Amino acid sequence: MNELSEITAVLHSGELYDSGDPALLEIQSRHLDAMYDFNNTRPSETARRLALLKEMLAEVGEGCWIEPPFHANWGGAHVHFGRNIYVNFNLTLVDDTHIYVGDNTMIGPNVTITAASHPIDPALRSGSGLQYNLPVRIGRNCWIAAGVTILPGVTIGDNSVIGAGSVVTRDIPPDVLALGVPCRVVRPVKSDDRN
Repeated sequence: MNELSEITAVLHSGELYDSGDPALLEIQSRHLDAMYDFNNTRPSETARRLALLKEMLAEVGEGCWIEPPFHANWGGAHVHFGRNIYVNFNLTLVDDTHIYVGDNTMIGPNVTITAASHPIDPALRSGSGLQYNLPVRIGRNCWIAAGVTILPGVTIGDNSVIGAGSVVTRDIPPDVLALGVPCRVVRPVKSDDRN
């Protein structure tokens, strides 16, 4: 394991760690510079935006597009996008650990996906900067509608739709429409939804 992966391994362990560790902050700031450049491109600079996405994200498949502004704690360094993903304006990712998004998924405006959390115990939180991270997984062919918030450790199954304004606090199975605060399954996706 090289020095960089030794330093950042704690992010992916699921254990408490000090998010203000100077070594982590130094690495994090380098990732944030590329995100700054991405957010300051002109609309006509399509090729530059695509090149920056490939530099910023851990993985990015063909046909992906993110509308700026895009915000991420680690500049997308732990974000894995499949193919043909479209992201509307103002996506916020708390990508302190891995966030996976499957092929052909659409993400509406003002969506927040957070893979980081802090202890509930106030003594552990008090001035400590302690946090832990749990990966988020979004399946293939999903639609995450406007204003959705997805919390750490959640998995959303293939072909599911998350209704606008929902707060997803637990796993959502495949092939369903789910919505609300907290988000709950309303019904399966049906063949007559094509009408």
